[in-house]
Amino acid sequence: MSDRLVCSVYKSSKKSEMYVYIDKKNGLDVLPEDLLVFFGTPIHVFDMLLTAEKKLSRVDASKVLSEIAEKGFLLQMPPVEENYLPGFVEFNKKLKDAED
Repeated sequence: MSDRLVCSVYKSSKKSEMYVYIDKKNGLDVLPEDLLVFFGTPIHVFDMLLTAEKKLSRVDASKVLSEIAEKGFLLQMPPVEENYLPGFVEFNKKLKDAED
């Protein structure tokens, strides 16, 4: 595994807050067709020099380096919506009350 590389970051055209990290020199050809169907058209966001010490907002830089070395890319999924839970709890309560 390389300890540094020039990384390109692309966002999904289909899913908000979904990103893919790739080695810039390899380009988008490393992405599997199935991933592109799910991801949509990659939209270039930026390039950066990535090292294991680099601070990233939602993913560990050493994990990005490792995944790129193994698979050629890292797919960063959107964060889980935590505000679904209160609505789900309330919905279940209404269902239970309706059954009684």
